[in-house]
Amino acid sequence: MHLSAHNWMRPEPLEHSLQRLSKLGYTSIELAGEPGWYPVKETRELLEKYNIQCWGAVTIQYGTRDLTSADAEERRTTVQYMKDVVTFSAALGGEITTIVPGRVGKTVATASAEEEWKWVVESLREVAAFAQEQKICIGIEPLNRFETHFLNRVDQALALADEVGFGCGIAFDPFHLALEERDMLAAMRACGGRIIDFHVADNNRLAAGEGSFDWPRIMKTLAETGYDGGLAVECMPPIDRSPLGQFGAAQLESRPRNDVPAGQLQFIIDHGSAVLSDGYYTQLLKTSAETIKKFI
Repeated sequence: MHLSAHNWMRPEPLEHSLQRLSKLGYTSIELAGEPGWYPVKETRELLEKYNIQCWGAVTIQYGTRDLTSADAEERRTTVQYMKDVVTFSAALGGEITTIVPGRVGKTVATASAEEEWKWVVESLREVAAFAQEQKICIGIEPLNRFETHFLNRVDQALALADEVGFGCGIAFDPFHLALEERDMLAAMRACGGRIIDFHVADNNRLAAGEGSFDWPRIMKTLAETGYDGGLAVECMPPIDRSPLGQFGAAQLESRPRNDVPAGQLQFIIDHGSAVLSDGYYTQLLKTSAETIKKFI
């Protein structure tokens, strides 16, 4: 296993992100699934400059990116978007692409459960078949019920992966699954060797080590499944909007950021967070690395 990190949580130039990860001892990155932001040639050069590998990419599900949509055209464009993310990951030497089927924040269905399941299976079969051709492993990620109405548990994700086929696996995120599973470690064991990606944040979605998770037990169980991929840090802290936290002053950028694309900003806000300051975000990654490195 190796130490990795997502980069969707704080909008900033990729070079700055890679420089930070390199200094903190990370060896790979799981890029936000926004191919238009990262020209392949320039991104490859930056990865080489900082000796950071591309572990893969994750779909960023906002706007009309939604395989559960009742609108067939939205589903079609989402399939193409996901294929573009797979192509992007493969072009940068990635091994995986994590997929969230529905739009994050959509917690009420717009069609019957049977219809949504059928649409998602059909769509993901097309994406997964394409990914297999590109030698990219696809991992379906279940989220908690407050972020999606579709797919909240491991047994659901495994059932979907079974119907999709083409080597489809699971992206395991303890933050989400601790909320939804009766026994998160048993759920991890149930995945067996089908975990293709593992996300790292504590129970409160702060840095690993800043919550109540028993990381020695989690990492021991993960190792028992045979997993040997990236441990992708994905902190998304809530903002302390009370006098205790000086109304977020210690967490937030000191000046408004007008350079953040509206969709990306809304995606961050919909996760209950905001644009974090460089210092605070760096500390989250530093603490996570210190907690996780001992298990690698």
